[in-house]
Amino acid sequence: MTMGTNRKEEIILTTLELAAEKGLAGVSMSMIADKIGIKKPSLYKHFSSKDEIVEAMYQFLREQSKKNANIKPVDFSQLFQGKTAYEVLQGVVQGYVNMNHQEKLLTFYKVIYSERSIQPMAARIVAEETERMIIATKQLFYAMVIHKLLHFENADMSAVSFAMTVHGLMDYELDQKYGYDEEPKNLLDEYLKWFCTENQVEAGD
Repeated sequence: MTMGTNRKEEIILTTLELAAEKGLAGVSMSMIADKIGIKKPSLYKHFSSKDEIVEAMYQFLREQSKKNANIKPVDFSQLFQGKTAYEVLQGVVQGYVNMNHQEKLLTFYKVIYSERSIQPMAARIVAEETERMIIATKQLFYAMVIHKLLHFENADMSAVSFAMTVHGLMDYELDQKYGYDEEPKNLLDEYLKWFCTENQVEAGD
């Protein structure tokens, strides 16, 4: 591999591989350098610490997964065209699920989630991802109100509640899949239907 971007990518993916095997705490800069076949000082030319590698890994894998799941900047008028509120939410949530279930990003989240109680960096990344999801949901809900697709007493708190519930249900489905090796109950879809009914636009709204 050539130096520069490719080397950074190699460092990120090698660290992910090691972390999936040993946990973040079990991975050292020396171990990463050894596995790639470079000297430790060469590694420090690219990243000053393991935390920096993990933060770069999050950004890199998220971008790659967005690309692979074909997630582009949203044009709400186009997104809403001829769709019910349920179809809009179903499409948006499915896109988010597809992005987060890309193999490498999923491996990353498994590592991060298992260590967030002991690694401040892991906790920070989980919080950052949740914050991104809440902000994106608020923007979506404001647009849905303007387009009269849904009605909320408090759009901000509805967005927080929706984002946290979707996050929780995604985790629950993964736990079922990995814990029981069974097809998860489709609670996410049931929740979306219920949410749309609860917040439907009444005549005169």
